[in-house]
Amino acid sequence: MLAVAAIEKGIVIDHIQAGLGIKLFHYLGLDQAQFPVALISNVRSTKHGRKDIIKIQNLIELDFHKIGLIDPHLTINIIENEETTKKLKLTLPKQVEGVLICNNPRCVTSIEQQIPHIFTLVEEKSASYQCQYCEDIQARMNFKI
Repeated sequence: MLAVAAIEKGIVIDHIQAGLGIKLFHYLGLDQAQFPVALISNVRSTKHGRKDIIKIQNLIELDFHKIGLIDPHLTINIIENEETTKKLKLTLPKQVEGVLICNNPRCVTSIEQQIPHIFTLVEEKSASYQCQYCEDIQARMNFKI
């Protein structure tokens, strides 16, 4: 059995959909971290079958909306003195900027690289977002993040 030590002060991102942990790890820039970080993949879970976990031995700023877009079902635990002091459940953000890239080749964001990509949630059940510029609607899982 794999054992990862408890962290004294930091963040545990739990219940990440199996396979999305590495995407989240890189998105958060944790591969460049100057403090201990653990990415645990494909862990057995009673609720989800399999899951990923990220343990960060540091309290860092996180944009919960952007993280919720990658996996809206994960849980964020804030740890102090090896105890969970705060537990956050995420939801899909209503609007995101600079996280998703529009797949429509005719969108102005494909031509004008400096224009920020802005999307609005149009349907929560399918996690569909609409591009602010071309109004193209795409499901969250089809986006490039």
